[in-house]
Amino acid sequence: MEVRAKKSLGQHFLTDQRIAQGIVAALSFEAEEKAQSNVTDGRNGRAQVLEVGPGMGVLTQYLLQREDIDLRAVEIDRESVDYLYVHYPAIAGKLLQGDFLRLPLDRMFPSQTDGSAPDSPIHIIGNFPYNISSQIFFKVIDNRSRVPQVVCMIQKEVAERIAEKPGTKTYGILSVLLQAWYDIEYLFTVGEGAFNPPPKVKSAVIRLTRNGRQSLDCDEALFKKVVKTAFGQRRKTLRNSLKTLLPEGFDTSDPIFDLRPERLSVEDFVRLTRML
Repeated sequence: MEVRAKKSLGQHFLTDQRIAQGIVAALSFEAEEKAQSNVTDGRNGRAQVLEVGPGMGVLTQYLLQREDIDLRAVEIDRESVDYLYVHYPAIAGKLLQGDFLRLPLDRMFPSQTDGSAPDSPIHIIGNFPYNISSQIFFKVIDNRSRVPQVVCMIQKEVAERIAEKPGTKTYGILSVLLQAWYDIEYLFTVGEGAFNPPPKVKSAVIRLTRNGRQSLDCDEALFKKVVKTAFGQRRKTLRNSLKTLLPEGFDTSDPIFDLRPERLSVEDFVRLTRML
């Protein structure tokens, strides 16, 4: 029994077992254990881990072997769900068919039935479909208080953009919004031949680890709007790209308005938001 890769779901199944093992091994709880005491609020002291889009189980098989995690998985494709139940019987009771983007995290780890504490941490892992990876990251940001870590494989270009520092052409909206809340590590590159069917681009594995920032010290909704508006016209200086957000007569003499958005760090965008 095989699962037919569906273009509409952005499916490219990882077949390289060595890379799969490397992705699962990258899921580490050492940093979180030092930073917070409730990293293992799952059942029997194990960390709660959610796999997004297990597909044919190339990561699932190794995740199920780890005794330090309480695994759940969410898969939208019915054919993949059937495959997983047949080939990995241990997934029974841990697999939910549905759309990760539409499901609340509590639906995946119900606190009332599994003994975990309300709002306990959920670590996320997966080979994210390229066509929805940005949406997944936005959901992670929205649930940042519960998601201390993300290990994922995505398109190499997107991975580089997320991990990039200010001052480069690839630094953009996702770079700022994710780096505001997470430390980003680019772990390794994966070639096209590691998949079936092979994608037309290279992939990369990154790890996001929640940083110590609890708030941005500014209006967070406005912060996001400023970032998106600025990068919407990234070739212009902020004085011009943010015109629609500036009140009439607003003083733009501060040197920050002479810059283009890729020159600004997270802290710079926070200061800019407070100015507005």
